[in-house]
Amino acid sequence: METVKLANGVEMPVLGYGVYQVSPSECERCVSDAISVGYRMIDTAQAYGNEKEVGNAIRKSGVDRKDIFVVTKVWISNSGYDRAKASIGESLRRLGTDYIDLLLIHQPFGDYYGTWRAMEEAYRSGEVRAIGVSNFYPDRFIDLAEFSEIKPMVNQVETHVFNQQRRPQEIMKEYGTQIMSWGPFAEGRNGFFTDPTLEAVGRKYGKSVAQTALRFLIQRGVVVIPKSTHKERMVQNLDVFDFTLSQEDMEAIGRLDQAESLFFSHYDPDTVKWLTRLGR
Repeated sequence: METVKLANGVEMPVLGYGVYQVSPSECERCVSDAISVGYRMIDTAQAYGNEKEVGNAIRKSGVDRKDIFVVTKVWISNSGYDRAKASIGESLRRLGTDYIDLLLIHQPFGDYYGTWRAMEEAYRSGEVRAIGVSNFYPDRFIDLAEFSEIKPMVNQVETHVFNQQRRPQEIMKEYGTQIMSWGPFAEGRNGFFTDPTLEAVGRKYGKSVAQTALRFLIQRGVVVIPKSTHKERMVQNLDVFDFTLSQEDMEAIGRLDQAESLFFSHYDPDTVKWLTRLGR
C-alpha cells in the first residue's frame, strides 16, 4: 500500500475503507472483509455508531494492530474541552485500542476550539498519533490553523471528480495539511458511474469508472476512503496501483470539476441549523 507522510512524520495509507452508513449489524463483517483483501486503513466516527464493530473486526483479523491505521472523529455533541476529552476515552474503549492513529473534528460547529485543545492533549499523551479536522472550509480551517499550537495534519472534505477542492487543497498545503476525501464516488450523484469522460478514460486502461476516479484523486495527492459492502468491489477499489493516468487524461477529468458540493454547503443557514441540531 502506498502511503503519504503527515506533517509529524506519521505514515498514512493513501487508500482506506470507509464505514459511513454501514450499519452496526453489517459493519464487523464488512471491515473483516476489507482487512482480509488488503485494506490497512479504516475510517469511522463517533456519529456512525459502529466504532465497536470496527474494533471487533480489527481485533479478530489476526493483523497486528500497528499495521492498521484507525481513523475516527469527534461529533458535535461532544464538542468543547471536557466533553471531547471524555469522548476520546469512550472511542478508545469502543474501538478496543490503546491509541487512535488519526482523530478528526467531524464538523466545524460547537466549541471546536475546546475540542481541539482536548485533541492536542491526547496527541501529546500518545493516545492519538495524529490530529486533524473534517468538513472545514478554508475560512474556518485557516482560523483554527492560525490560532492552534498544533496545526491540523489532515482535513477530510467532500472530494470527487465533480468537486475537486483545488484551491482548498492549495491552502491546506500552505499549512502542511493532507487533504483526505470523503465521498470519492459522489455517492453516485450527477451520473457518476455512467459519466462519459470517466468511462472513456477507464477503457484505455482496462479499468472501471470507480477505479479511474480513485486513481485520479490519488495522483492529485488526495487520500481516499471508498466504501462498499460487497467484497468483490472492495477488491476492485483497491486495485488502482498498477496504472498511471496520462497528463492528457488527468486534464480531461479535471474539466469535470464544478467546484461546488453535490450534498450541502456549510455556508447555507438551513444546513448549519440541521447539523448543529443533530449535535444536541
